[in-house]
Amino acid sequence: MPPPAPQIIRVIDLETTGEGPPIHGVCEIGWQDVALQKDGRWEIEGEGGARLVNPGRPIPPLTQAIHHILDEQVADAPFWHDVARGVLDPYPRRIALAAHRADYEQKFCTTPLTRGAPWICTWKCALRLWPDTPSFSNQMLRYWRKPEGMVHELGLPAHRAFPDAYVTAFHLRDMLNEVGPEQLLAWSAVPGLLPRVIRPGPDRGKSWQEISDDSLSIMLGDRDMDVRFTAETELARRRGGGVVGRPSPQGKLV
Repeated sequence: MPPPAPQIIRVIDLETTGEGPPIHGVCEIGWQDVALQKDGRWEIEGEGGARLVNPGRPIPPLTQAIHHILDEQVADAPFWHDVARGVLDPYPRRIALAAHRADYEQKFCTTPLTRGAPWICTWKCALRLWPDTPSFSNQMLRYWRKPEGMVHELGLPAHRAFPDAYVTAFHLRDMLNEVGPEQLLAWSAVPGLLPRVIRPGPDRGKSWQEISDDSLSIMLGDRDMDVRFTAETELARRRGGGVVGRPSPQGKLV
């Protein structure tokens, strides 16, 4: 009998007509798998792929200017409900899905389409693992970290579904080999823990430990859930519990 195929985490990237359904739709989906090897390490698996999707509405010029997908290119493409399940649910090997800022993909990749798969958000995990990165976009991480083995040309053009999924897969591979899937899933299940203040003003760019109690109090009421979550975590630290910023080796496990 041949050995069983390795477990995979499938990285997904979507190009869409806008921010979210039902007003907007998907016009391209890309994917790249990361697989658990016999030696216990995670590696890029297979060639990945992409499919154009008919979004069921015209693509606004604002979003065409980002991904450059034309209406005539998707006019004869299948609709989302005809494409999504086969890409999102490669049963039985897939144990999770992943995306950079996965909250966006999850708007379109609903639970029925994914069969309830858990998600890893590489953006949230990068905040924890690589807090010294100047910023945490997919492309900044790519050029700041220079992941081993990445073929530069396969990650281009940016803002197309397969190249972006390909780049994200290398970030995911390195994260998995550093802390494992359980920790990444745990971090992904809560808002992002920001290593620096991102709001405009005199505290912008400071670590959270540096800001005053008055500034922290303002951040606790911020409309951004990641800012609020980080402020709450810093408040807990000041009161004797919780961790913010770069976790210690032991702190990565909790």
